[in-house]
Amino acid sequence: MTNKFLISIFFCLVSLLVKSQEAEINDTLNKINIIGKNSKVPSARKIKLIEDPLTPSKAAFYSAVLPGLGQAFVGKAWKIPIVYGAIGTSFYYYKTNNKEMLKYRNAYKNRINGIYEDEYLDIIPENETLLKGMKFHKSYRDISVICIIGFYMLNILDANVSAHMMQFNVNEDLTFNSKFIFDNNISGVALSIKLKK
Repeated sequence: MTNKFLISIFFCLVSLLVKSQEAEINDTLNKINIIGKNSKVPSARKIKLIEDPLTPSKAAFYSAVLPGLGQAFVGKAWKIPIVYGAIGTSFYYYKTNNKEMLKYRNAYKNRINGIYEDEYLDIIPENETLLKGMKFHKSYRDISVICIIGFYMLNILDANVSAHMMQFNVNEDLTFNSKFIFDNNISGVALSIKLKK
């Protein structure tokens, strides 16, 4: 009698272990959003990235070291040209405005020292206008520096958020339904939210 009882307990425990392993696999599949008829199975690398809790911080660190590297680490390599385009354009305008500011400043200094041989002599005869031009290009140069720093920080933030969103659980079990009830006894609007586990 005790042997039958022990064997039945053993089979119950084994079935529970098998069931828990299936639940773990289903949880992982739900987490990476592949339960569905039209979705494809992600690679082993992507599953590893999804399961690793340090993926967002690694992506942010890689983007801080080299802009765009965090996006490549997460698998969003299409964003790399956008990152370099934004930073490169800001750097181009920094160089251009700095060069123009130095031209205006050197022309102003030469005119103060009595040397009237600059490219702006025919266009800008007043010294005060040269100062205004220098201040104009200096302000746009400073805005370009702010844009370089801003796009660099945005690059780091984008890598971090992309890694977080890759780990975000979005599956078919989260539903939101609304239905109208037309009954002689009861009338109204019903709203239901279904969260399955």
